[in-house]
Amino acid sequence: MTQAVTQKNALFTGAFSSFSVNNIDEAKQFYGETLGLGVTETPEGLSLGIPNGDKLFLYPKEGHQPAVFTVFNLFVNDIEQAVDELTDRGIDFLQYDEPIKTDDKGIFWGGKQGKGPNIAWFKDPAGNILSIIEK
Repeated sequence: MTQAVTQKNALFTGAFSSFSVNNIDEAKQFYGETLGLGVTETPEGLSLGIPNGDKLFLYPKEGHQPAVFTVFNLFVNDIEQAVDELTDRGIDFLQYDEPIKTDDKGIFWGGKQGKGPNIAWFKDPAGNILSIIEK
């Protein structure tokens, strides 16, 4: 169950998330062409337009080390359809064993098991872990 969060003060006017990549050109192609997100290049990196209007910023970092956890989640209406389409675009989905065992396509069917959402994980060219989650 989701609880409403109330703002305690007007100090903050907004927020965005960011993480590093090792190659801006590869990231631009992957996020813009493969995933189909809006990408704007700036002198500092890449600004990604998320379908709900939010932004994500990717910045180049020498010696980049990919996170060992999920850094970016995208919502989809139908997880199996999304996995099939992204697989056709060249994305390889990660395989996990217990306690989040994925099927042959890389989907964890949490909704069917009462263990959270249906979700599938994959990596960007920099090795960062991303996911798609069925709404």
